[in-house]
Amino acid sequence: MRTYLDCIPCFFRQALDMTRITGVDETTQKKVLNEVSKLIPDFPLDASPPKMGREIYRIVKRITGIDDPFKKIKQKSNKLVLDIYPRLKEKIRSSDDKLLTAIELVIAGNVIDYGVKNSLDVNREIKKILVGDLTEYGKSSSFDYQKFRDALNNTKSVLYLGDNTGEIVFDKLLIEELINIFPDTKITYVVRDKPVINDALMEDAISCGLDKIVDVISSGCDAPGTILDLCSEEFLELYKNAELVISKGQGNFETLADESGPIFFLFKVKCPVIASHTGFNMGDIILRKV
Repeated sequence: MRTYLDCIPCFFRQALDMTRITGVDETTQKKVLNEVSKLIPDFPLDASPPKMGREIYRIVKRITGIDDPFKKIKQKSNKLVLDIYPRLKEKIRSSDDKLLTAIELVIAGNVIDYGVKNSLDVNREIKKILVGDLTEYGKSSSFDYQKFRDALNNTKSVLYLGDNTGEIVFDKLLIEELINIFPDTKITYVVRDKPVINDALMEDAISCGLDKIVDVISSGCDAPGTILDLCSEEFLELYKNAELVISKGQGNFETLADESGPIFFLFKVKCPVIASHTGFNMGDIILRKV
């Protein structure tokens, strides 16, 4: 997906939000914005927005001297969802279609995204997920559940591209259902290589227990998405040979939407630019090949 002019004000907002989270003074915050402004004239609109997100995060780290400003936020998000994991598990266990409910939960959990919403109240969002009627998500024309299930019936290898912390626990719920229903299918879970916003890292996958049920690897990429040119050879080999790719979250959609292959995108539309680009509506729950 390309970058639009409407993305540019968002780049500055993200830079300011990230810098404020580090707790540095206003003078240092201004230095970050000054450096971001220098990138804008030469940033090509045919590049994906996460490419700029990567550069912004590097500037924030360099100027503030803080490598992972979201570390405590990420740990808190993981703990909050782990605390309600048994209730989420029961929600799936008591449903008529366990896989469908797991998918609906995992996409609903995609709301935990500080790159889009810095004022995010994770507690409130989780409560909404717990009490919400998930069945409405299956009614969307952008929710191709049967096509997804049919694809799973005909595959022996799945590459699952993770997104944010907190929602990584929702990913675990879906993966557990996939293992139950398709025990002969090999699943590999992918995290970011280095800290960027609140995206999940290897340490998050381990703390949430994903490494105990599937292989977990880093993509080799330190952007808030999966930029193939920046990924490791190990990841690219798995990506090339995967019979099915589950791409979770907006950042992965922005970087892979123009790629061919057996990719199913799972995310919630939280950005008006993405809504305009795709023809989806704000708030839509997406499960589809694009």
